[in-house]
Formats: sequence, C-alpha cells, structure tokens
Amino acid sequence: KYASLGDTGIEVSRVSLGTVKIGRNQGVKYPHGFEIPNDEAVIALLKCAKENGINTIDTAPAYGESERRLGELLPHVGGRADWIIVGKVGESFENGQSSFDFSAKAIEESINRSLSRLKTDYLDVVLVHSDGGNIETSAHVEAFPTLQKLKEQGKIRAFGMSTKTLAGGRLTLQHADVVMLTYHEGYEDEHPLIVEAAQQNKGVLVKKSLASGHLPDPASALAFVLDEEGVSSVVMGTIN
Repeated sequence: KYASLGDTGIEVSRVSLGTVKIGRNQGVKYPHGFEIPNDEAVIALLKCAKENGINTIDTAPAYGESERRLGELLPHVGGRADWIIVGKVGESFENGQSSFDFSAKAIEESINRSLSRLKTDYLDVVLVHSDGGNIETSAHVEAFPTLQKLKEQGKIRAFGMSTKTLAGGRLTLQHADVVMLTYHEGYEDEHPLIVEAAQQNKGVLVKKSLASGHLPDPASALAFVLDEEGVSSVVMGTIN
C-alpha cells in the first residue's frame, strides 16, 4: 500500500524502513542492546523490504555508518529509482557523541556528504534533524531557505523537519513540504499536526510508532498509526 507524500508528487509505501540500527548501536534508547548486522544481513533485510512493497528508506548522518552502508549495499537490491530515500541534516554522530549545526554552510556540506556516501545525485526528502531546541521555531530563518535552494538545484525533491514539539511541527507545515512527528498508542500530543497536515496537503512521516520498541504489541501499535488517514508513512527500524 502506498500514499502520496502531501503535494510533493512522491509516492511512499505506508511502512518505511528505518536504518539507524544498521549504522549505530551507541546512545540509543531501545529496551535491549543489539549487534550491528553484517552486510549479508543488511542485503537480506533490504531484499525482504523490497519484496514486500516497501520503497522508502529513512537514514541520517546521525545514524553512524548507515548512509555509507546503504550507498554500498542498495545497488545489490535494485536501482536508485526503486527507492525513496529520506535523509536528514543538522545532527552528526561521531565518537559516540551527537553534535548539531543548523547553519546554511553546515546544511549544504551535510547534503554533499550524504550524496557522496549514498552514491546518488539527489535525495528524495531531507528533514532538519531537530534537537528540540531553538531550531523548532527558527528553521524558517536559515535552514528551510537553504533546503529550498537545494531543492531548486535538484539535489533534493522535498524537505521538512523531524520535530519534537507542536510549535516545530506547525512551523514546518507553514514553510516546508513534509513533517516527521512522534505518534503512538501512549503518546498522542502531536496528533493535531496530522489533522492540520491533511488539511494543508502536507506529507506526514511518523517516527517511534512502537515507542522505540517499548510497546508490547507491535501489530496493534502499527494498526493504530496507519488508521490515521493523514499519515503518509510509518518509519520502523529493524535488523532482521
């Protein structure tokens, strides 16, 4: 099953594959630790996703080796046109620590690094990777205009923000194409954004639909989110 990502012209699978776990296992909030899967396991995971109709992959510079590994391994599972790649800017992760830089210069450099690592000349969607701070209410000053310029250059097709607040989500709906928000059975604070996005024909990506693995019934939790018509796609990470 597929849905339009707002008015971007991009068709995404209702379930997307999150790839933090193929690149990073430090500083994460899952209930159990895990080993990063080897190349063979990642290729098998990508093939399984593709065979089951998943066409959308979520990655980020903050996901350790995720971008580099996808760049090397995705060619084993179809061509670039077979995949919608959602990337991010603003957060980096090195030596076990995250750092944030939302300046125009940092965003342009980040996009160019991501394109190189992913071995592609465009990203379908790029999201500002919010730290929950001032960027939630100031992305329209520098970050969004920079992404708009990159969109006009053809390096990205659509942009938005992975938000942590209602204010950040509403700013994104006002100035961008796509909002990524948290929504699950135990957290509905950002539900108004789903409704408002549908009214404005903006794309909605949902993160943490299983509360990072803490919800006891994944099938029920997934159905809860997908029952929301305004949700374009639910991003779920796994290693097998």
